[in-house]
Amino acid sequence: MQCPQCGADLESTTCPACGADNLPTALFCSQCGEGLPTEPAPDLADRILCPDGACIGILNEQGECSRCGFAYKNMVAAEESHG
Repeated sequence: MQCPQCGADLESTTCPACGADNLPTALFCSQCGEGLPTEPAPDLADRILCPDGACIGILNEQGECSRCGFAYKNMVAAEESHG
């Protein structure tokens, strides 16, 4: 899929019903109207909030924030190596 303004390549989501390319944030296919697959919502009961006090994201399994990309595990490893 290409940007209609500048021609840059864009990520796309393929419709399982008709095969049309759609923007990755689209909920419905722009060609046939079929609902597009979405990622399941995170389980908020066991969430770990981003340690950056200005961020509202949650850490994923790899220790990276869903909003700002803060890599908590990398920070902990660096602190442990410095003593």
